[in-house]
Amino acid sequence: MTLPAEPARAGASEGRLRQGGRQLLLTLYTALRSLKLYPVENATVQKALEDLDATARALVAVESDLELRMAGDFIFVNATRLRLELDNYAAFSHILATLRGFSIGALRVRAGADRREWQILLSLLLSLAGDGEPDDRFEELAERLAAGGVKGIEVERAVQQEHDPDAEEAKEQAKRIYSQGVAVTKDVITGARLGRATSVKRVKRAVQLIVDQVLNNETSLVGLTTIRDYDEYTFTHSVNVCIFSVALGKKLGFTRLQLYDLGMTALLHDVGKARVPVEILNKTSGLDEREWRIMQAHPWLGALTLFSMRAGDELPFRSILIAHEHHMKTDLTGYPKTVRERALGIYSRIVSVADGFDAATTRRSYQTVPIEPDQVLREMWQNPKRGYDTILVKALINLIGIYPVGTCVILDTFEVGLVAAPNPEGQQLNRPMVRIAVDADGGMVPPPGTLVSLSEQNEDGAYRRSIVKVTSPERYGLTPGDYFV
Repeated sequence: MTLPAEPARAGASEGRLRQGGRQLLLTLYTALRSLKLYPVENATVQKALEDLDATARALVAVESDLELRMAGDFIFVNATRLRLELDNYAAFSHILATLRGFSIGALRVRAGADRREWQILLSLLLSLAGDGEPDDRFEELAERLAAGGVKGIEVERAVQQEHDPDAEEAKEQAKRIYSQGVAVTKDVITGARLGRATSVKRVKRAVQLIVDQVLNNETSLVGLTTIRDYDEYTFTHSVNVCIFSVALGKKLGFTRLQLYDLGMTALLHDVGKARVPVEILNKTSGLDEREWRIMQAHPWLGALTLFSMRAGDELPFRSILIAHEHHMKTDLTGYPKTVRERALGIYSRIVSVADGFDAATTRRSYQTVPIEPDQVLREMWQNPKRGYDTILVKALINLIGIYPVGTCVILDTFEVGLVAAPNPEGQQLNRPMVRIAVDADGGMVPPPGTLVSLSEQNEDGAYRRSIVKVTSPERYGLTPGDYFV
């Protein structure tokens, strides 16, 4: 029985490559940061370069040639995908942003690469970072590497995506997927309220579409979470929580099948509200003690509802558990009260974070103005009484930035914009990419607006634009989805 030996050896080799690749990225990140902070003669810089060179040599000794390739949000080492984990999240994000800033699609390391060549490459990445467009930077970088005699390290330009003639249809697809998710959620909750059977297969299909869209074009769907109707809060909220949860799971390295399960649990987490009287759900003032007790019952009512829907085991058991646990808090001081000590699973903690963020930033029937996202995230992260997993809150902040995609902001230039993406550097969370929708003179800029980076500086080193405050897009007649899908 010797047939399994070859796959076993291949698996072990892939594991070593994955571990070595992670170590290479971490040493690359450390050396890049050290060079940015200290002069090259500094002992810290020299030690970082030595570690980087040693790590690269060890990998090249085994692999002969080494290739780091960027594909979307993933990094591959010799065709082996590196798994993103919380302890290497900052390093991976920074390396991706740096290489994208130069339109670098791949980095190849040959056997002759040495510490001098690494120092030249990293120094150029830092010194050219603010010059021109990414394509221009790539040309300048390639020329200077050649002039510096760097032969052991090669850079390859990222492949530019061709313009898709069906782009408008692709943009509309995100809207259709979101609308379908809302319709399915409405059907589930309305059906549960009326005692009517619900098609679990239809729910699963809606979740699969959301997962596939997040994997293919995350920004377009996440941007739609800002299109909220408080009259249908329960339905849109469930879809938003599903999108945020799946996007967060993607960043944490979940497989597609795990994302399907996570999406199902998130979409159905509030199904227990079907058994809460509508007048309590839509009450425009605070709940009294009796009404609050009824509202606090929705997690276990949701568990009962989902248990009755488990026809043919089509519904994951995990959905029942998350519906019951999503308000318990990590220290178990939430509701419903637990009978015995328990540890909340990763799915429950992810859905809890996504649920808390979307609920706090959405205008409700009793809330004319939602809380600003930066305040919500700060409270979720810093206040232990909120009961959120702070590691996952930090991951959410790195995912969406302080100002989520679609947030309407007023700038100190008197322009009004819609946040398009977090800062690509991953460091300045309060300086995202923004699409200008209203110019300084009050004129409307048609979709998709003018894309600017709030980290851009003038000749004096001052920021060209800064956010003054968050505002409502309705005040300016803006529809966020028009600018992101």
